[in-house]
Amino acid sequence: MTPLIISGNGLEVDDVVAVANGRPVQLSPDALPKIQQSRRAVEQLVADGEVVYGITTGFGRFKDKIISADQVAQLQINLVRSHAVGVGPDLPPDVVRAMMLARANTLALGHSGVRVAVIQLLLEMLNRGVHPRVPAQGSLGASGDLAPSAHIALVMIGEGEAFVEGELVDGRTALTHANLTPLQLQAKEGLAILNGTGLMVGMGALLVRRAINLALTADTAAALTLEALHGTARAYDARVHALRPHPRQIECAAFLRDNLTGSQFLRGYDPLNVQDPYTLRCVPQVHGAARDSIAYAKWMLDIELNSVNDNPIIFVDEETGQTDVISAGNFHGEPIALAMDYMKLALTEIGNMSERRTARLVDADSNGRILPMFLTRDGGLESGFMMAQYTAAALASENKVLAHPASADTIPSSANVEDHVSMGAAAVRQTAQILEHVETIVAIELMTAAQGLDFRREEMGEEIRQGTGTAVAYNLIRQHIPFLEDDAPLSPYIESARQLVTNGIIKEAVEERLEIGG
Repeated sequence: MTPLIISGNGLEVDDVVAVANGRPVQLSPDALPKIQQSRRAVEQLVADGEVVYGITTGFGRFKDKIISADQVAQLQINLVRSHAVGVGPDLPPDVVRAMMLARANTLALGHSGVRVAVIQLLLEMLNRGVHPRVPAQGSLGASGDLAPSAHIALVMIGEGEAFVEGELVDGRTALTHANLTPLQLQAKEGLAILNGTGLMVGMGALLVRRAINLALTADTAAALTLEALHGTARAYDARVHALRPHPRQIECAAFLRDNLTGSQFLRGYDPLNVQDPYTLRCVPQVHGAARDSIAYAKWMLDIELNSVNDNPIIFVDEETGQTDVISAGNFHGEPIALAMDYMKLALTEIGNMSERRTARLVDADSNGRILPMFLTRDGGLESGFMMAQYTAAALASENKVLAHPASADTIPSSANVEDHVSMGAAAVRQTAQILEHVETIVAIELMTAAQGLDFRREEMGEEIRQGTGTAVAYNLIRQHIPFLEDDAPLSPYIESARQLVTNGIIKEAVEERLEIGG
């Protein structure tokens, strides 16, 4: 693959996804002058005996403890070791890779005071498959993702643990295996690696891409269900949505219309049945609002990926060469925390809608006996899809707990010096849980709708046509999941359908057929 060139500018969510999945990375030569300039500034500050937070002072509550010039390197090593307090399950390798890329791009902006070698080591670890073992829990989201980032820094200095070719080894062995040399940290460098939003922004980027895939797949699932339930697409009329011009509501309605173009499963105007239930009729309004939250998160993350978010920040005047060091708060994860909390709620709503559509598909009393109870021929002896809806309901209910905003909480730390935190890392991890749940809920709807469509084909004839996009989705489902004539364990089929959602397979196939992209 062609390497991604980073310079601190222009990094986007999908670049993070690509590197998380193995794309190599290189540092742009254009970034070198500013990086080297800020490094020289740090070295001069130390030589001049200036009092600068985190360079010649302790950290947090110890900000008033002066560190001598001969101890500044040990200070950074001690920082890394003492902050490696992560607990809980390990983060997956793709998340760790996303963290490393995000940190490298921030350092490349040249306001962090690190040597080029620090950034190069991060990139070479990515390129050679050295993935530090990073426990998921321990970050308060301010001062950034300290604990998770410390576990990356540990490996960079030849300590800690890392995965290499799937095997967990100590940090020094991992670097040696990749023909890399451990860093000898110098002034400011440990702090620059730790003090930022790497976990929040890196993991957040991966989740946003999956959320985009999910939202569009949920639209297609709703369209399949509309067909299976003999619904009407009149509520998606462009004229309706032009009168309430939320852009993503309009986009969602258009996507539904495109999916359903040419479908013979839909009903036309029926004076005895003029409108469908809300989870069919109001898909553009609800899914469109959910798309808004995802778009907001992507907009915010694209900014954060190219931001200086550590502390202190080094400024060097281009004309005079004068250095100014400012202790501030760009490490605070509030923008990410709020965006992820917003997206958590929106994803939960997508799941709520999907579960209710599944419930209608399996309940003959609710769907007007269009479909057999629980989508089985021999109800009573066979339970059919009864329990699939149970699983969707269980996940939808669990999401309602997880959707509680993490950013509404805060807890003081460092002897009350760091007295407000974002809890952004918790928000991101909860988003990941909700996202996987909703991917599964939508997967259940997809396979349930496909079962319903087959029953309708039996009634109406095999030659009946689906919509332009829904036909593509249906065929993909049937490549992995058969029509179920008899009761069978559904878990393997649910997982197969979830993979179609998570990996964007249905979304991409439908977009290709409809000649759109997003």
